[in-house]
Amino acid sequence: MRKIKPFSGMEFKKTKLEGLIEVFPQILEDERGIFFESYSENKFQAAGLHLTFVQDNQSFSKKGVLRGLHFQRNPHAQGKLVKVSLGLALDIAVDLRKNSPTFGQYETFLLDPIRHNMVYIPEGFAHGFIALEDTILSYKCTHIYNKPSESGIIWNDPTLNIDWTISKPLISQKDADLFTLQELIEKELTF
Repeated sequence: MRKIKPFSGMEFKKTKLEGLIEVFPQILEDERGIFFESYSENKFQAAGLHLTFVQDNQSFSKKGVLRGLHFQRNPHAQGKLVKVSLGLALDIAVDLRKNSPTFGQYETFLLDPIRHNMVYIPEGFAHGFIALEDTILSYKCTHIYNKPSESGIIWNDPTLNIDWTISKPLISQKDADLFTLQELIEKELTF
């Protein structure tokens, strides 16, 4: 079994997009297997993340499935703590906060069950992922799902020009009908 050097506690890695944080748990490993905390309120608060999670979601996606880019509008906007427990996913977060200096920019994260890394995506971001293998992705949410508040950006938006690594992903009709970023701006649907 591969030895992974443990962190002291959890490592919180800031990104160029304010509030978007990659989290690496301390992994304890011995001949029996591994153990790690996937969430610790105390450690998150010590890192400045004072969050209350009210809903957990999980999806199974076959290789090549793309979900997103989704968000909920205020007052039901969701922060999400996203992780993969099986497979491999390219996770994307797009800043939609209209007063943010990084509005319209995005970050990518490779989430896997070896490093057990997670990403905290704050309210005001669109979120999506593509399953690079058959993948189970789960996430904790700061607000309950509210259907009338849901919206999104089409995966192949020409303004964002995201490299999803797969040219013909499997997507739902709902995701195929999402807005471009420019359409969201014109309809004043950003945060």
